[in-house]
Amino acid sequence: MSSRPAFLLPVRVLAKLFRRLFLAGLIALHDAGRLDFFGSLAPLTDRRAFRRYLAPIQTTRWVVYAKPPFAGPAAVLAYLSRYTHRVAISNGRLVAFDGTGVTFRIKDYRRDGPERYGTLTLSTHEFIRRVLLHVLPKGFHRIRHYGLLASAGRKANLARARDLLAVPPPTETEAAERSSAWRPACPCCGGRMIIIAAIPSPAQPRAPPTAPRSSAMRAS
Repeated sequence: MSSRPAFLLPVRVLAKLFRRLFLAGLIALHDAGRLDFFGSLAPLTDRRAFRRYLAPIQTTRWVVYAKPPFAGPAAVLAYLSRYTHRVAISNGRLVAFDGTGVTFRIKDYRRDGPERYGTLTLSTHEFIRRVLLHVLPKGFHRIRHYGLLASAGRKANLARARDLLAVPPPTETEAAERSSAWRPACPCCGGRMIIIAAIPSPAQPRAPPTAPRSSAMRAS
C-alpha cells in the first residue's frame, strides 16, 4: 500500500503498527504487575482473562490522526515565540478602562467571519485574576538555556569555543563598547537614548521587555 503524496507513511499501515505497539506495551505492563483493576474489572487481573479481553481489540480498525508537520524550523520558532516572549495580553488589545471594568478585544474561534472578533468587559478584579493565571510560580522559568548557553557551564563553554576557533577573548574596552552600542530609540522624538543611571531590579523579569527595565534613560 502506497502513501498519499503529502504523507510519509500510509495512514492505515500506521494505524495497524500503532495498534500492535500499544497492545504489546499494555500486555507488558500487565505481566509486570503495573496495572490495577477494581470493581467489575477485577477479574482482568488474571493473565488469560486479560488476553481474552484484548482479543476483540486486536482486530478492530483503529483510527490514527496524521497531521502534516510544521513548515520548517522557522515556523516552529515562530509558534513557540508567541508563548515565550509575550505576556498574557498585549497593550494593543486593551480598549478602555472606566474604573469599574476593563474592556479588551477578543477572538472567538468558535465563530467564523466578522463575528469572530469582538470585545469583552470584565471587572477589574476578574481581569487581574486572569492575568495572574499566566504568571509562573516561583522557581519556574519560561525559557531554559542548554548546550553552550547553559548557565552551569556557559563561561567555560564559551572560553573553550574561543580556543577551538582561535579567537581571543574580548577586552574590557571592547565589551564596554559593545554594551553601549545598542541604544533604543526614544518613543517621543526618535532620538537615541543614553543611560544616565542604573537602578537595581528587585526581581529578574520573566520576559524580555521592549527596553531595559532597570535603566533610566533620556533622549540625546
